[in-house]
Amino acid sequence: MKHSICSILLAMLFGGFLMAQSSESQNLVELPAPDTTGTVTLEQSLQHRESVRDYSKDALTLTQLSQLLWAAQGVTRPAEGKRTAPSAGAQYPLEIYVAVGNVKDIAAGVYQYIPDSHSLKLHLKADTREGLSGATMGQSWIAGVPVVISLSGVYERITDRYSSRGELYTHIEVGAVAENIYLQATAQNLGTVFMGAVDYATIREVLELEAEVQPFGLMPVGHPG
Repeated sequence: MKHSICSILLAMLFGGFLMAQSSESQNLVELPAPDTTGTVTLEQSLQHRESVRDYSKDALTLTQLSQLLWAAQGVTRPAEGKRTAPSAGAQYPLEIYVAVGNVKDIAAGVYQYIPDSHSLKLHLKADTREGLSGATMGQSWIAGVPVVISLSGVYERITDRYSSRGELYTHIEVGAVAENIYLQATAQNLGTVFMGAVDYATIREVLELEAEVQPFGLMPVGHPG
């Protein structure tokens, strides 16, 4: 009898573990592998990079989104944990959230980019672009852009090591990541702009960010109009 009860309890625990794993995997979107041998040179991207505020309604592909996110925070040397953008002490305080509205083969929603697995984790089942447009000081056009990337971060990941200087280092890292997104978008004939004139409280509310996650700016991405 005791063995039977133990077996039932173990089965229930193991079944619950499998269900948790299944639920977690259902909320993950595996992204296409990034292309590291593009045909557009760095010099060409630098020459043509510009801030774009006029977009068409054409959808992005999952491959294009994958490439943008890899450029932002993708892992380049897995054994060392190094990424495409530099980070003081390799602390990587940044978090990348993507408000998806019009991307082929992926449902609208807010996703968190997971660099180690190059995947997206579903954060919210909602198209939040309209809500985010309310955080941009009247720049309502972002509601129609295919995706809006939110550059956010957790200060404690770096201030634990560098004290108050860690906040400055985080802001420097935001600039590096934003430039990577600019250049990758340009290489794909896409447009973007870094929007710093935003209401951070509204972004936090719309994206339902955890208390320790600080939003720093938005980067809408799409086809130039």
